[in-house]
Amino acid sequence: MKKYLRQMFEKADDFFNAGFSTACNPMIQLGAMGWFFYWIVVVSGIYLYIFFDTGVTEAYESIEYLTNVQWYAGGVMRSFHRYASDALVIVILLHSLREYSLDRFHGPRGFIWIIGVMALLLLYASGITGYWIVWDRLAQYIAISTSEWLDDLPFFGESIARNFLDDTTLSDRFFTLFIFIHIAVPLILLLFMWIHVQRITMPKTSPPVKLATGTLIMLLCLSLIYPATSQGPAELDQAITIIELDWYYMFFYPLLDEFPGIYIWISVLILTLILVCMPWFGKTEGLSIAKVELDNCNGCGRCVVDCPYNAVSLESRTDGLPYTNQAVVDPELCVSCGICVGACPTAMPFRRKSELVPGIELPDFSVNQLRDNIINATENMKDRNNIIVFTCNYGPEANIINIPNTTVLSIPCIGMLPPSFIDFILSRNIADGLFLTGCKAGSCYHRFGINWTEQRIAGERDPFLRDRVPRERISCYWAGKINRKQLLQEITRFREKLVSQNTEKTVLKN
Repeated sequence: MKKYLRQMFEKADDFFNAGFSTACNPMIQLGAMGWFFYWIVVVSGIYLYIFFDTGVTEAYESIEYLTNVQWYAGGVMRSFHRYASDALVIVILLHSLREYSLDRFHGPRGFIWIIGVMALLLLYASGITGYWIVWDRLAQYIAISTSEWLDDLPFFGESIARNFLDDTTLSDRFFTLFIFIHIAVPLILLLFMWIHVQRITMPKTSPPVKLATGTLIMLLCLSLIYPATSQGPAELDQAITIIELDWYYMFFYPLLDEFPGIYIWISVLILTLILVCMPWFGKTEGLSIAKVELDNCNGCGRCVVDCPYNAVSLESRTDGLPYTNQAVVDPELCVSCGICVGACPTAMPFRRKSELVPGIELPDFSVNQLRDNIINATENMKDRNNIIVFTCNYGPEANIINIPNTTVLSIPCIGMLPPSFIDFILSRNIADGLFLTGCKAGSCYHRFGINWTEQRIAGERDPFLRDRVPRERISCYWAGKINRKQLLQEITRFREKLVSQNTEKTVLKN
C-alpha cells in the first residue's frame, strides 16, 4: 500500500508542478497550507465572535444576522471559517498520508508523527464543537448524538443528553460552556502544532505568497458563490429527520445511529492506538548516527545549519584545541541522512598523505569508503564519455540504470555528497560527466538534500563547488520512484551532450 501511495503522490506532484511550478505546488506545501488554513479559521473566528451572542435563543439569530444582513463581511467570514476548516482537515489528512507513503515516521520522526495524531484528534474536537454553537437543526442533531455518545463512557456522574430533552432544559450557562470549549480546544491544537515542528530545521509554516494569494481568492469566490448557511433553528421539541452533514467532520455520525456508542468508542481507541504505534511497525534499522571527529572539527557550524532535524549543535570545546566550539550530535534526533557530511569542509577526497577523516561522518558509510567506491567502480572505465550517476537510497534504484559506460552509486541522501567530491571526479578525469538524481523535487526524504545540493553547485551555499569545475559536465534530474523512463532519457541526453562537447574539443585541438 505504501508503494502505491507514493506513486500516487509523485504523479500528483508531476500534475501540479505543470500548473503551479515546484515552488507553489500545493501537494508539496501541505504542512504549510495546514498552518495557513488554521490562521484563516482563527482570524475569521475572532470576527464572528465579536458579533456572536452566546444566549441559547440569541445564538441562531446573531449567526443569521451575520449571514444575511452583514453578508458582505460577516457572511464572507462565516464561509471562510467553514471552508477553511474543511480544507484544514483535507490538507492534514493528505499530509499524513504523504508522510506515511514516504516512510517518514520512524525513529526520531516518530515523536513528530505521534504529536500529529494528537493534533488531528484535537482538530476534530474543535470542528465538531463549532457546529454546536450555531444552534441550528444540524447543531441539534450533533449535540444530541454527541452527548448520548459521551454518556456511554463511565466518566460522567449525570447524563449529558438530559440537557437536550426539550427547550426548557438547555440553559445559557450550558451553552456558554460550548463556546469555551470551542475556543480552548483550538488553542491547545496550536500548542500541539508548535510542538510538531520543533524537531525540524526551518519548518514550513507559511506557503509561498502566490499560493496563499490564489487560495484566498479561491475561498472568496467559493464564499460568494456558495455561502455557508444554517439549516433552520434548533427545536428540541421536534425530532430531526433530514439534515445535510459536513462529511469532513461528521463522517462517523451516521454510525452512531446504527451501532451502540461503546462500539464506536472502542473503534476510535483502536484506530488511535494503531496510528500512535505506527512508528514501531515495520521499523528498519538504518545507518548508525553521525559521529564527530574532534581532531578534524573546527566548530565552523556548517553541519549545524544544514541538519534538517536540529540533531547537531555547537557547544564549548572540550579537547583543548584552539577553537571556540565543537559540533555535538544528539543521538535521539539524528536520522543518519549524512547531510552534515556533505556540509563539512574537511571532507576532502584529494587528501592522500593522511587518512580521509572529516570533522563529522557516518561510521557505517564513511567518506573514505565513498571515495574508494568511486575509484573502484570506475577503474575499468576506459572509453570516453563515461558517466557517474549518484542516486539516493530513497530515489531510483541503482539497478534500473543499466546504460553502457555508466557507473551508478547510491548514497543515503544526495545531500551527503560533498562538493569537493564532484571536483575530485571531474578534475581527476575519473569520469567525463556527473549525473545526480534522487527523490522528487520538493519531496526529498531528508527534506533539504536536493535543495542544499543544488545551492552548493550553484555557489549559493557553503561549502561551494569551486568555480573551476565545468558545470556543463554536471546534470541533475530528480526522478523519484516513478519517472524511470524520463530518467533514462535524461541520462542519455546528457551523454549525447558530452559526446558533442568532446567532439568539438577534439576538432579544435586538430
